[in-house]
Amino acid sequence: MAGAVPSESRLRADARRNSEQIRSAAIGAFQGQGLTVPLEEVAKAAGVSKATIFNRFGGRIGLIEAVIEEVVARELFAVIDHTRTIDDIGERIAYYLTAIRDLQYRQPAFNDVLLQTYPHSPQLMEICRVGSEANEELIAAARTSGALRPEFTADDLHSLVVDNALALKHGKRPPRDDYDRRTTYILDGIRGCPSAADRR
Repeated sequence: MAGAVPSESRLRADARRNSEQIRSAAIGAFQGQGLTVPLEEVAKAAGVSKATIFNRFGGRIGLIEAVIEEVVARELFAVIDHTRTIDDIGERIAYYLTAIRDLQYRQPAFNDVLLQTYPHSPQLMEICRVGSEANEELIAAARTSGALRPEFTADDLHSLVVDNALALKHGKRPPRDDYDRRTTYILDGIRGCPSAADRR
């Protein structure tokens, strides 16, 4: 009937559809441009108004909370889990640092997490906590085995990835080949020095 008020079920279906469109648009935008992408761009990609994002998610922090697992956490935690399966500590270090730097290069949102750009997001801060624990665990094992320079600490590793996050977020992105070559330089610089017996 013309002019009829939409049913409650129709309104709920529209709300669910809007929410899924916003989530999908946010995942694409955050992965491509980072967590600081203007919400107007997310709204445009979702085909809704910016006000709808606030109505459905309460704003940027709520939207981050809704999608951060798909954007960052799932892949980061997979890296951490795989790192723990590698028996050789030297290979473990090489894999972990290379994978983290790869994630930083491909996923601008990961750099926003490392920089704690939105400290009011509990999930973002939890990702940081899990990452810090993984760093400390790896460095402790590597130093015990002599695989790292004895003065190299978990704080040093943290500073390396945060400095890289700042460079990628605010500087000029280097070509991938150059970036990967520098990863090799970093690994060479932090590895423990072989003993005289090892060099023979």
